[in-house]
Amino acid sequence: MKRIKLLILSSFLLLISCDKDFLEVKPLDQYSDAAVWSDASLVNAFVNDIYLGQQYGFQLEMLASLSDISMTKRAEVNPILNSEINASYVSVLDPNHWLTSFRNITWNSLYLNIRSCNVFFERVEESGLQGEEIERLTGEVHYLRANFYYWLMSFYGGVPIVDQAYQIEDDFNIARSTFEETINFIVADLDAAAAALPLSGDKARATRGAALALKSRVLLYAASDLFNSNASWTDGYANPELVGYTGGSQTQRWQAAQDAAKAVIDLGIYNLYGGTSPASPQEARENYTNLFLNNGNEEDILISFYDDINDSDWQAPNPGRFYGPNGYHNWGNHTPTQQLVDSYEMIDGTEFSWSGPEAENPYENRDPRFYASILYDGANWRQRPDDVSAADPEGIVQTGFFENADGTFTPGLDTRQSSIEDWNGTYTGYYLRKFIDPSIDHQYETQRLPWRQIRYAEVILNYVEASLELGQEAEAKTYLNMIRNRAGMPDVPADESGEDLMDRYRNERKVELAYEQHRYFDIRRWMIAPQVIEDVEGIRIEHQFGSDDVEYQIMEVQNRNWQNKSYLLPILLDEMNRNDLLIQNPGY
Repeated sequence: MKRIKLLILSSFLLLISCDKDFLEVKPLDQYSDAAVWSDASLVNAFVNDIYLGQQYGFQLEMLASLSDISMTKRAEVNPILNSEINASYVSVLDPNHWLTSFRNITWNSLYLNIRSCNVFFERVEESGLQGEEIERLTGEVHYLRANFYYWLMSFYGGVPIVDQAYQIEDDFNIARSTFEETINFIVADLDAAAAALPLSGDKARATRGAALALKSRVLLYAASDLFNSNASWTDGYANPELVGYTGGSQTQRWQAAQDAAKAVIDLGIYNLYGGTSPASPQEARENYTNLFLNNGNEEDILISFYDDINDSDWQAPNPGRFYGPNGYHNWGNHTPTQQLVDSYEMIDGTEFSWSGPEAENPYENRDPRFYASILYDGANWRQRPDDVSAADPEGIVQTGFFENADGTFTPGLDTRQSSIEDWNGTYTGYYLRKFIDPSIDHQYETQRLPWRQIRYAEVILNYVEASLELGQEAEAKTYLNMIRNRAGMPDVPADESGEDLMDRYRNERKVELAYEQHRYFDIRRWMIAPQVIEDVEGIRIEHQFGSDDVEYQIMEVQNRNWQNKSYLLPILLDEMNRNDLLIQNPGY
């Protein structure tokens, strides 16, 4: 008899909606087909297992460092950053790479999870199981399948649409659907999910709001220039229908994206955490900091929890240890670039400039989100570990260098020349502050806070972008100012419009959603990657001997190279060899 192995324990620990009574009554990990599909509790466990296929943040490697806002120290990503990947080698995006950070979003992993969704649909229909719980689970699986196809679409464009659970004897040769067909399939799944799901509920499970929010993201991508350029970037690609629309109205697509985002707003059940009227910049900073340091709030639409089930795996999510300063015995990965740091406006809403008077004290009077997101030289952090506290009893980040009387320099505790694990020091002169709980000693403890899959701020920004593209600037400003005001920033200038307003929006999206798995795709769909994927800049800071003077030197710390083929990923040669009908993406 066929048997289905269910990772019930891991599923239920990962999701807060666990059924502890069920675990106590049936502590087994294998059930026959008949047992699974005749018991609603086991069906629930099967769906929980599919949730494990979602992509989580807080990994050893992050998508942010494959964009312009962040830098990872690992050389394994360099082929991606230099457009050197091909159908035989995609570096850390390979399903068999020793780094597991992106394994859930590789081609084969996504299709394995899609198959699990299709198994669910077929078996539930055959079983005759009915009721409110089964309807909810059906909606959740529609959402999950759409989510897996969203990742495929974002990386590859049009992909094979598989809506049945193929058996070993079946013909696996399936042609890629067009980009338009792929979008339509995802949207249909999300519409089905929204119709079946409750309005609200457990934030670790898909709800109607989650389905509508993901729909707004998918339609925003679909309306963007990359997929509406008639493949102009492909240098004569023979199958442009696979990588974008070849007809229809882009304006209508922007209207669909705006409508989808407004549908979430009109639900009236989500709010920006902390409100839009902070009493001071300090309160705004605390609001943005604390947004990510709780187990769910009114801004969260869908979150994913971690637990200690994978503590034996050194690659298991551990943001404080992975990203914190080396002077705290952390690993210092995914350091913010100077390009990101310079994107944070001054508190009065003007741009920061190294040629302006603000350059004398570049870390003063900045957007409160800067202080909640970036650790910089001189930033207050947390108490140092016992073996370091004598050198810095106050817990001040030291990424600068201190001049001695003889003209030599003593490196700060958090530099790559530090006496403390210098190999983990920052190249850029900064560390990531966002997401990290300062109350935890990350050298020994693992942070247990959820990853935000979708939050309301993204939906508002989606609405702003679609409104701008439709020429509705007043409407766009109203909602853009909500995001800015929550952060303690002033309204967009009343006379700002056109390209200046769009640039303001794009910068706002960059800083508001930094490190949340958006920037990699945003710079591609806007087709600005050739301009922003440039050599990474960092900073060297020198504190002058005998005075309070500080010298700031901007420097290049990593070379990068862009080629247009990198708008999409190649389909791996193994997949091409298994399916004669697959057509490769342009440039590969």
